Amino acid sequence: MAHHKSAQKRIRRNERRAEINGTRVNRIRTFLKKVEVALASGDKPAAQTALREAQPELHRGVRAGVMPKNTVARKLSRLSARVKALG
Repeated sequence: MAHHKSAQKRIRRNERRAEINGTRVNRIRTFLKKVEVALASGDKPAAQTALREAQPELHRGVRAGVMPKNTVARKLSRLSARVKALG
C-alpha cells in the first residue's frame, strides 16, 4: 500500500484509467468481430460496411493511447485486403 498522498492518488487514478481503457479496447474488439463475422459469412457489402464502421473506432483507440499506431495500421490493411478479396 502506498504511504504518500500523491502515490495513493496515483493508484486511484490508475484504477479509473484502467477501467476506461478496458472499455475502449473491448469496444474495438466488438467492431473487429463484426468485420470477422461478415467475412466468415462471405457477405461483401456487410463486410465493407462493418470495416467502414471499425476504422474510426480503431483510430480513436490510437488517439486514446490504448493501441499502437502500427498495430492498427496492420489490422486495417489485412482486413481491407480480405474484404477486397471476397469478390
